[in-house]
Amino acid sequence: MLSTKPYLIRALWQWCCDAGLTPYLTVFVDEHCRVPLDYVQDGSITLNLSPSATGQLDLGNEWITLSARFGGVPRELFFPIGAVVGIFARENGAGMEFAYEPTVEVVPAPSTIEVHPALSAVESNHEAVDKGDDKSSAKPSRPPHLQRIK
Repeated sequence: MLSTKPYLIRALWQWCCDAGLTPYLTVFVDEHCRVPLDYVQDGSITLNLSPSATGQLDLGNEWITLSARFGGVPRELFFPIGAVVGIFARENGAGMEFAYEPTVEVVPAPSTIEVHPALSAVESNHEAVDKGDDKSSAKPSRPPHLQRIK
């Protein structure tokens, strides 16, 4: 069955951009995600997906790929749609939370993406990441303004 998750992510991203809001995406980082590990906290990373903070953004049905700068250093990121646990507008918190879906079958990442090592701890000019506050927990964190719908 075709998942609605990538369609909802694209719709909320488009709504944020059309409304002049900043779309943020929270990703639970697992072994299939290529993100700068120094910016991962509590097992997840929150990324600014605004057009001004990203390049070559592709919100696909199976993978999300983009380029962004972290500490002034350009990086190529990719992760499976199943790793996305939320998308929201930075300004008002409106958005949606999703369940983490582990990748069952390893799909090769796009061949144009190079896997980069984790960044240094330098935190200057990092437009595409929101580090939040430091907590020590093994489970993925949820932005405080997103509530799980039952």
